[in-house]
Amino acid sequence: MRFRHPDGSTVHLAYCTNVHPAETLDGVLAQLRDHCEPVRRRLGRDRLGIGLWLARDAAHALVTDRSALRGLRTELEQRGLEVVTLNGFPYEGFGAEEVKYRVYQPDWADSERLAHTTDLARVLAQLLPDDVAEGSISTLPLAWRTAYDQERATAAHTALTTLAERLDALHELTGRSLRIGLEPEPGCTVETTRDALAPLTAVGHDRIGICVDTCHLATSFEDPHTALDALAQARVPIVKSQLSAALHAEHPHLPEVRAALAAFDEPRFLHQTRTLTAAGLRGTDDLGEALAGDALPDASPWRAHFHVPLHAAPAAPLTSTLPVLRAALTRLVGGPHPLTHHLEVETYTWQALPPELRPRARAQLTDGIAAELTLARDLLTDLGLKELP
Repeated sequence: MRFRHPDGSTVHLAYCTNVHPAETLDGVLAQLRDHCEPVRRRLGRDRLGIGLWLARDAAHALVTDRSALRGLRTELEQRGLEVVTLNGFPYEGFGAEEVKYRVYQPDWADSERLAHTTDLARVLAQLLPDDVAEGSISTLPLAWRTAYDQERATAAHTALTTLAERLDALHELTGRSLRIGLEPEPGCTVETTRDALAPLTAVGHDRIGICVDTCHLATSFEDPHTALDALAQARVPIVKSQLSAALHAEHPHLPEVRAALAAFDEPRFLHQTRTLTAAGLRGTDDLGEALAGDALPDASPWRAHFHVPLHAAPAAPLTSTLPVLRAALTRLVGGPHPLTHHLEVETYTWQALPPELRPRARAQLTDGIAAELTLARDLLTDLGLKELP
């Protein structure tokens, strides 16, 4: 979906396909047929933006077989789909029964991460629509915080510098300008936007910036305006923003709140949980740890890294951080000029919701994704953007 900003530029809105498990190119093609095109039809649009997640094997197949890449582009065009952004955070296995810490491997100190992201850039340069010259890729925020010493930090910095050089060369070769955004996430070396300032300033290249995920922003209790102003002051480019909402518990000391939170403690994904105390941010790596005993202070609200559907807040006594998303979006695209032109709805946890909230059929998932995109569209038009055909 495309929108015209009052300044005349185009803002792209997509939904991320990491909600649909697929490790191979055949799986990606099935996603387009079974999910993406039905969402477009449900919205009544001639064109729908999708943020493709390409696992390692799918990406490798595309860069080693030019006919396969042409075939994917043709498939996208025939189904009324367009790609201007990729989700390069998960490397593989994102649809596994247990993902947890595995999603952070390989990290930016490992050569596989650079090779995979280079593959993604080469693919995206060929998938961009003819009238779009800029693409974006979100990626792991360097590494999970443990076992990340100075030696690995140096290796990660070198890898990002190499990537920037490769993106420059790709621009010269194809005329397509691609940028990579580190995506701050709780528990990682780069947990907050503030944490991103030093490494991104050190790399010092405008092709390497940040991806602002509004669920992660909220989970770490960052104020959107303060965070985004600091990025602007440091001249760190906001490559893209993922529109998502975290789980919020206002009174975590109450037994009924604990019981409601426990329903979201599931085995597939890591749900880092945070609270803001007088002494600063406190947290656990997973929701179950927070619920066990006194691992986390409960005098102040808790937020958990659980991407809840944007249009459907959890039932009381829980809620979502949709107000944080609204505030961030206002700052991102509500001003005289957009701070980013790429927006992506990223709710990948539909099948990790409590059983009674999960879609029971493919059509229900289609309806849910379409409802999220409708909400995002309404937020954008309320800010003065005009939806384009």
